[in-house]
Amino acid sequence: MKEAVILNDQQIRAKIKRIAFQILESHVDSQKLILAGIASGGYVLAQLIVKELSKISDIEISLCEVVMDKSKPNGPIVTSLSPTEYQNQCIVLVDDVLNSGTTLIYGVCHFLQVPLLQFKTAVLVDRSHKKYPVKADFKGISLSTSIQETVKVDLTSKLFSAVLK
Repeated sequence: MKEAVILNDQQIRAKIKRIAFQILESHVDSQKLILAGIASGGYVLAQLIVKELSKISDIEISLCEVVMDKSKPNGPIVTSLSPTEYQNQCIVLVDDVLNSGTTLIYGVCHFLQVPLLQFKTAVLVDRSHKKYPVKADFKGISLSTSIQETVKVDLTSKLFSAVLK
């Protein structure tokens, strides 16, 4: 199957900036914010959003890595912050692509084990194949695809890209 570029480097960088501004607008009264990125693509995206947020705001931002087995999402989830560190905080759960919603919904369930001030989600690419009632509060692009197609996001190369295969 032929690849089609859906977002090039310049477009991805612009989407990340826009997501950062939207997150800031949504947390304008917050003193502290935690961006929790789902390993690996979501964590890289969260790092990039934190970098943009630090340019435009003095809000205290913590980065949290969320490690889970995406083939067994109901298995153990490990975070780089302990539950006491994110209890009663504002959290944005970040992933690169929202496909079926499985990864995101299990990530949401993990964080909801403790009381939070506010919980939002952010993705770079939102597809239309959700199995669960989960949505992205902040998204770079919404994309209707067939179930056989896949979206590959590369945020680790010098030039970022998102392709549809």
